[in-house]
Amino acid sequence: MSYYPLTSIPDYYGIDALLTEEHKLIRQSVRDWVESFVMPNIDEAAQNHTDLPNLMKELGKIGALGPYIPEEYGGSGLDQISYGLIMQELERGDSAVRSAASVQSSLVMFPINEFGSEEQKRKYLPKLASGEMIGSFGLTEPNHGSDPSSMETYFKDMGDHYLLNGAKMWITNSPLCDIAVIWAKNEEGKVQGLIVERGMEGFTTPETHNKWSLRASKTGELVFNDVKVPKENLLPDVTGLKGPLSCLNSARYGISWGVIGAAIDCYCTAVQYSKERKQFGKPIGGFQLQQKKLAEFLTEITKAQLLCLQLGNLKNDHKASPAQISMAKRNNVKMAIDIARESRQILGGMGIMGEFPMMRHAANLESVITYEGTHDVHLLITGLDITGINAF
Repeated sequence: MSYYPLTSIPDYYGIDALLTEEHKLIRQSVRDWVESFVMPNIDEAAQNHTDLPNLMKELGKIGALGPYIPEEYGGSGLDQISYGLIMQELERGDSAVRSAASVQSSLVMFPINEFGSEEQKRKYLPKLASGEMIGSFGLTEPNHGSDPSSMETYFKDMGDHYLLNGAKMWITNSPLCDIAVIWAKNEEGKVQGLIVERGMEGFTTPETHNKWSLRASKTGELVFNDVKVPKENLLPDVTGLKGPLSCLNSARYGISWGVIGAAIDCYCTAVQYSKERKQFGKPIGGFQLQQKKLAEFLTEITKAQLLCLQLGNLKNDHKASPAQISMAKRNNVKMAIDIARESRQILGGMGIMGEFPMMRHAANLESVITYEGTHDVHLLITGLDITGINAF
């Protein structure tokens, strides 16, 4: 039996009334796609450590790649709440699906749109929006995760091209990518962005195997051994960590919405199971401890929804601060992973089975709570904003 009861997706505070009709239509179209394309296939993909076939092109067809990118470059020109709702519905299917869309949208298309030349925008963005081209983002290195300012990847000006050396690690879409937006230090030690294309000599993308998390997604490295990068592939309009950190702000915002979808999937499954599973002569949903769990799940989901909606309003008005985004990312991922774990207990032994989503979501969220800024680092970002004192 399938446990994905759409009728019980929570809107406990009437938040839908604050959405436009366009928002709701966009959400429903992505929800329908997730129901038809992701849900029937995701367990097998996760169990077998394979990605969903033609995922990026399918995401492109439903407008989930770079939805806020202007229409002239292949995007849909949507607002930030629309982007958030898309991420929510994708992650209700699986974090790997949302990660693929999030990387393509916020970490590849966003910097090209914000900091790229007109030629770069027209060359790459339409193909990225359709999923014809797959992108990846290189910031984290084997020795430098939370401290990107210490990155070792560098490039030299060789006159008619740049020479790039170094390596990036834990890169979503790496083994599949056609291009990679890479952040590296120039000869003055300043961080700049480069677009590296598959096929450039010395550029390799070894896959990371044996993951217990995000198993329906390809992860790997980006390795640069004397890669000749054309000068026109330098992102011209940004220097310093502002470039990659602004990309991370966009991605973290999408994550804060996305994980609500994972929590909702676990909550809905737990509600239905608690009504149907009988012990001691009645449904387990009639016992106080199970009702306590369900009531707490709904409370935390509702709080996260309100947090994201206001953050989306701030993003639309270009007023959302990095610290506000960090607060939402940290709070909502912790909320989702707690619900995944606790809802698994409601199902008892059945909760570990692939027919139910709890263990898959819980395992995925172990990655989400770490990437795009760890749980602890986001706490310190908020702490810095409160006190003005850097604790890093």
